[in-house]
Amino acid sequence: MAGLAALLAAGLAAGQMPARAERVSNPIAEFTGVDKITGRIITFDVYIDETVQFGALQVTPRVCYSRPVEEAPRTDSFVEVDEITLDRKIRRIFSGWMFAESPGLNAVEHAVYDVWLKSCKQSSDVPAPKSTRVTP
Repeated sequence: MAGLAALLAAGLAAGQMPARAERVSNPIAEFTGVDKITGRIITFDVYIDETVQFGALQVTPRVCYSRPVEEAPRTDSFVEVDEITLDRKIRRIFSGWMFAESPGLNAVEHAVYDVWLKSCKQSSDVPAPKSTRVTP
């Protein structure tokens, strides 16, 4: 163990940093949502820059990053969540990073719906969207 520490210290002193893989950009963010009224829990896929409606919420991931399998899991996504109000107005209720490894940290906690990031994916059973997209 001391030998490993010495090698690492020598490498750092020589200006070399330990190799670190780049983050992986994924085309799909996978979310879990709960409807607190019905108790229904669902998992749904959303393509990057597309919008999916879950109850009165519209969920739009802008990026979804993960790490290669050799590294410790670290999955995050920048997400925008809008609420459709009873008078049909759209109100932004969340804009920020969600972390799959810490779902309670930045989950959307709404009076009726909760939404959090489950993972990032390279493929989905959900067909890819057409070139037009829903914008808030």
